[in-house]
Amino acid sequence: MSDCIFCKIINKELPADIIYEDDCMVVFKDIQPKAPVHVLVVPKKHIVSLAKLNSADQDVIAQMMMNLSAIAEKVGLSDGFRTIINTGKGGGQEVDHLHVHLIGGRPLPGF
Repeated sequence: MSDCIFCKIINKELPADIIYEDDCMVVFKDIQPKAPVHVLVVPKKHIVSLAKLNSADQDVIAQMMMNLSAIAEKVGLSDGFRTIINTGKGGGQEVDHLHVHLIGGRPLPGF
């Protein structure tokens, strides 16, 4: 998608502090962190949101989820972390490209 900021980061058209990349995802530091460690886990395939997943996305999502613990360890979150997926405008999603917020580095308030 040509106007998607995350697609531009994935295609190296915009800079980002990338900390991990493989064939299906890229992980980079959030530019407006809400915790000492705040990274975004983004599929390379443009998927609008969690609500728009279909069976063709199954392998990508599984690989992302299965790698979250290793990514957390890589960024120093060996004591625990929080994952957040905002879905749709009402759910706080600001970029229309599915992404997982991986945060930690201090005690996080409960919900």
